[in-house]
Amino acid sequence: MLSHGISTGALFLGVGMLYDRRHTHLIKEFGSLATPMPVIAALYLFACFASAGLPMLNGFVGEFLILAGTFQKHAAWASWAALGVIFSAVYLLWSYQRVFFGSVTQEKNAALPDADWRERGILLLMAAVILWMGIGSTFITRRTEAATQTVLQLMHRPQAVDAGGSNDLDHPATPVSGANAAASGGVANLVNSK
Repeated sequence: MLSHGISTGALFLGVGMLYDRRHTHLIKEFGSLATPMPVIAALYLFACFASAGLPMLNGFVGEFLILAGTFQKHAAWASWAALGVIFSAVYLLWSYQRVFFGSVTQEKNAALPDADWRERGILLLMAAVILWMGIGSTFITRRTEAATQTVLQLMHRPQAVDAGGSNDLDHPATPVSGANAAASGGVANLVNSK
């Protein structure tokens, strides 16, 4: 979710900068903006790559972990999800091509100003965070590992039901102790009350 918030936030900032200059969100009103606005075009493309899940950027880590984990239990659902990732990348790049490349559709697009220093600073900071989250992903995943293991232990109890609707009896329940016992009791009570 952190990754999605950063890359999607960068995309929305780019769209906001375009809207600020043209006061429209219609893709057909744009075209060939890479020539007058090379900085915004480059940083918007970087955010598109992050959102599409390009390796070394923040979107790749989450997509890879989710798809790898899903393939272990439900290969068919993971295949559909992988297809969604492909369609998302195609749509992002198609829309980028229509906005920033091609022929000039409106003459006023040729004279639009590029990013000022404030906008460059914001977009460069977003790009740095996107790159850091992609390369240094273990900084975040190490801190969430304990909570993730607790959730996995709770999911492997005999009462658990998988997405296919069958009981998950092939995984014995693992006793939970310490601070996690209170959390598991709370979750177990929620499950048993349904």
